[in-house]
Amino acid sequence: MFGKFKRVFYFPVAAYFRFFARIRLSRWHPRIIVVTGSNGKTTLLHMLEAQLGENARYSHHANSSFGIPFDILGLERKTLLKSEWFGLLLQAPLAAFKSPHKEKIYIVEADCDRPGEGKFLAVFLKPEVVLWVSTAKTHSINFDSLVSEGKFKTVEEAIAYEYGYFLEYCQKLAVIDGDSHLQQQQIRRTKTEIVAITKKDTLEKYAVGTEGTTFQLNDISYSFKFLLPEEAYLSIAMCKYTTAHLNFSFDTTFKDFHLPPGRSSVFEGIKETTLIDSSYNLSPGSVQAILAMYSKMDIKRKWVVIGDMLELGESEKEEHEKLAEILGKYTFDTIILVGPRVKKYTYPKLRSLIEENSIEVFERPKEVLEYLLENIKGKETILFKSARFMEGIIEQLLKDKKDIKKLPRREKIWEIRRKQWGL
Repeated sequence: MFGKFKRVFYFPVAAYFRFFARIRLSRWHPRIIVVTGSNGKTTLLHMLEAQLGENARYSHHANSSFGIPFDILGLERKTLLKSEWFGLLLQAPLAAFKSPHKEKIYIVEADCDRPGEGKFLAVFLKPEVVLWVSTAKTHSINFDSLVSEGKFKTVEEAIAYEYGYFLEYCQKLAVIDGDSHLQQQQIRRTKTEIVAITKKDTLEKYAVGTEGTTFQLNDISYSFKFLLPEEAYLSIAMCKYTTAHLNFSFDTTFKDFHLPPGRSSVFEGIKETTLIDSSYNLSPGSVQAILAMYSKMDIKRKWVVIGDMLELGESEKEEHEKLAEILGKYTFDTIILVGPRVKKYTYPKLRSLIEENSIEVFERPKEVLEYLLENIKGKETILFKSARFMEGIIEQLLKDKKDIKKLPRREKIWEIRRKQWGL
């Protein structure tokens, strides 16, 4: 019932907050840089922050038709409980007339989770610069109807078209992934300058280990103390074009770069294990990138824990079977699947690709925790990749419980849900 209510009133209620956010935005009038795409947006946002520092404002934790107006108005959802909404509705008119933000540049992460969201945000923001980092199936359940109605041939085309609104309303510069034919199809919608970055003309070397990641782009080396997938080369290149456009110097050291929780953070676990927390999200594109990264790491006793991919709609079976093919390409000592979708679609296909005794499958996260506590012997490296609940498992495996605060989903609503899941 609530889901149907949300679908019907999503944009009308979002428009209420956008109305007041537009008032404050017009009084603020910053140069707007939109970071968009299916995966990798947050990494790029933080790379830009490492470059521009206090010269810009950043839409941390806000990328939707609600989140971006909230960020402009200075509103915040703290608990994610429904009871917060009444207060937010009352605060919005007052927030519109507060003093504008002091920064002259606004770096804003923008998503397209549903049809209409790209246009809703693009019309509102009218960005000076658009950085379109990726295009893949995320929240594709919301786009299935556009394919069944014959408006698009594939879900991927429907999603790309929605992101294309940011190109359509871009004012000066758009930087895209030149290897994406989906993005290339959309550039006809803009008359602004287009820069298309291709892998063969940009990336020369890539290496990753538990201590960090190195890239070599056009004879320049970049080192990060974080685990980053190979695709992050695109974010580095986009940063360089953006700083040049804004007339800022480019710092090749990225010394102030950091990532928020759940993006392949590395922790010490019990029994001298190494825990890699990539539990913030899970989509076909992101899981492929992270597993490829993990496969390149020169470590022994590799374990991986993978959960269901959500909101895939008509693509659910196909994408979970593709997950089996991806897992089957690599050599992992133990693969743990958790959730009804991976049990139904991924597990049967994976059994035909690798030895069955290296696969474990469960429906509930509590069962995974019990298995890990009983079966890890020591010194395993365990990658956790999921869209939810994995942080509850990781909490129990941390050597230092102070690290719990470094995990994602610390809001009250997630604490309640972890208890419901037995974690």
